[in-house]
Amino acid sequence: MADEQIRIAVDIGGTFTDIVAMAGDGLLHESKVSTSSDDPSRAVIDGVAALLSELGLPASAVAEVLHGTTVGSNAILQRRGAPTGLITTTGFRDVLEIGRIRMPEMFDLSWAKPKPLVARRHRMEVDERIAADGTVVRPLDEAAVERAARGLAGQGIEAVAICFINSYRNAAHERQAEQIVRSIAPSLEVTSSHAVLPEMKEYERTSTTVVNAYLLKAMRGYLDRLQSGLTSIGISAPVLVMTSNGGMLPAAEACRLPVFVVASGPAGGVIGGARLGAAHVERDVIVFDMGGTTAKAVIVEEGMPSMTSEYEFRDGISTSSRFIKAGGYMLKVPAIDIAEVGAGGGSLAGIDAGGLLRVGPESAGADPGPACYRRGNDRPTVTDANVALGLYNPTALAGGRLAIDRQSAIEAVERHIARPLGIGVEAAAHGIRAVANAAMARAIRAVTVERGRDPRDMALIAIGGSGGAHAVDIARQLGIRRIIVPPLAGVFCSVGMLSADVEHNFVQTMLCQLHEVDARTLEDRTAELARAALARLAADGYEAGQTRLDWFAEIRYEGQASELSVAFTPGARAIADLTRDFTTAYRRTYGYEDETRPELVKLRLVGRGIREKRLDFSAMRVANRLESSGQTVRAASFARDQTPISTPVMGRAAVGTVPRRGPAIIEEFDATIVVPSDASVRRNELGSIILELEAAP
Repeated sequence: MADEQIRIAVDIGGTFTDIVAMAGDGLLHESKVSTSSDDPSRAVIDGVAALLSELGLPASAVAEVLHGTTVGSNAILQRRGAPTGLITTTGFRDVLEIGRIRMPEMFDLSWAKPKPLVARRHRMEVDERIAADGTVVRPLDEAAVERAARGLAGQGIEAVAICFINSYRNAAHERQAEQIVRSIAPSLEVTSSHAVLPEMKEYERTSTTVVNAYLLKAMRGYLDRLQSGLTSIGISAPVLVMTSNGGMLPAAEACRLPVFVVASGPAGGVIGGARLGAAHVERDVIVFDMGGTTAKAVIVEEGMPSMTSEYEFRDGISTSSRFIKAGGYMLKVPAIDIAEVGAGGGSLAGIDAGGLLRVGPESAGADPGPACYRRGNDRPTVTDANVALGLYNPTALAGGRLAIDRQSAIEAVERHIARPLGIGVEAAAHGIRAVANAAMARAIRAVTVERGRDPRDMALIAIGGSGGAHAVDIARQLGIRRIIVPPLAGVFCSVGMLSADVEHNFVQTMLCQLHEVDARTLEDRTAELARAALARLAADGYEAGQTRLDWFAEIRYEGQASELSVAFTPGARAIADLTRDFTTAYRRTYGYEDETRPELVKLRLVGRGIREKRLDFSAMRVANRLESSGQTVRAASFARDQTPISTPVMGRAAVGTVPRRGPAIIEEFDATIVVPSDASVRRNELGSIILELEAAP
């Protein structure tokens, strides 16, 4: 392997940083290190260097580094973005406060609107006006822009968002203002709405542009440190960053448009799950990802992940529901339609003020971690519950790299849960699992039942270090009978990145009734977008034969506020096909058809650069690692009212191709799979573990 070119994918989670290296022959090598919470790039550098040393490879062998990062999401959650200002049209200073004049729960008197990322005193109005058709009504007051720039710089502002009314039709005033701000205050990071979101809807455009400005410094600083660190260990390969919609962006582009990578972390696992499902001839699946801090759920239909053109980033459960608004910060960018809950392996359990057991969203993270790590935390987590029940290895995880102390887990569960509730340790540990499972089932319902989909019709792909340990219990709650746990499940977000392509999004606002669009106009608009996409991809090094253009139309019924995205192929039949497919999609989503005519809001083009040597899941090969446990039998408790059972413990390779009944525990370097007695387990030809449940009586 000395001269072999490899590709490295890295995903930073709240607890672990997962690293996967793919050799030129497709062989996958994995590693897992604790996340360095003070500077996530440090764990990446140290982990990559350690893996290269283990494989006996020089740094020069690395051809590219693919990266999924939580830097953007953490900066918002922890309010650690740059002090940000806003320059906007006179009369629009309070758009961020007004929002959509909605609240998530109508009768929740305890609800408080999220605090805007820009304080009101840092929102500056300037006189200018562009009409909805793009004509200039009032010229830009350049002196007012100069005063705003000086005022913001003098107040310690580090980033400025510029958002003028109707600039999606004519961006001349925003470009003027940007030049003035850069000349008056060159130290300010500046971002304009026409460069981030050239679309209608003033609140959504303003919010998205503000978030982009807020994250500029954090993302650029992080990626600069990452690239410098890689250079220090001899890696000069390009860095690509996973986007929220499952594509890859060059690091320089991610620095310019960080709003597109806020949901970067889980996207790799979803893309991998979709392609894994296709390899298993399972085109309709639920991807369930349970990591150390959160759990996520996404549906994949006809081989494509469910996508959304907007979502709200918030604390607690995060969904892109079209019916629940105002709970977070609006990001109108393409993203995988993910539901997320704070119920991961490191989620802390406790008793609330009402005397009820709760789990999460607070997490022990990587440091100090669960109580069983013995690093200073004595509060129980979901991982501690699994260790106490014998479901997890009682001495070590991650191939022996992470020492585990089962007695510490038992003591934490007893002190904080069992004793206050007056129950035994096993009952308390099962209670922790039950509450966590209920939260995760809620996330799956959010993307299935609440979207008009029946989860019983789908297989469940369980990924993440804890996904296989909870998948059967969650599937049982939802009536799902088939579970797939792929190889390298615990580092699968990194694996999925190896199958992703470079993507750029381009938008053209239309805003006209669909039946009024003539073929020539559509041809001209699509040709304009195609030229821009191909030029951008060529700049990234992708020429003809390495590109693909995917077209979508955002359509709604006249008078509605939300659109549905419909795929189409440009050509003579495009309008007829869009009319038919929109009607079908609308009926499937909302359960009825509107009598008004469809309205075309915008065209969206996704230009894809097909990466060389993508991972092929149908031929996936994994390098062998020593199993994380040398035991063959362990007492494990699978149900609250049952005594612990003497349970076989084995590695994935020991699972046969003929189904066998549980109970069983499958231990790997990166994950643990729990097989209760009412499930059967086998390994298929692609190396995936297949769990099947009995049908409900």
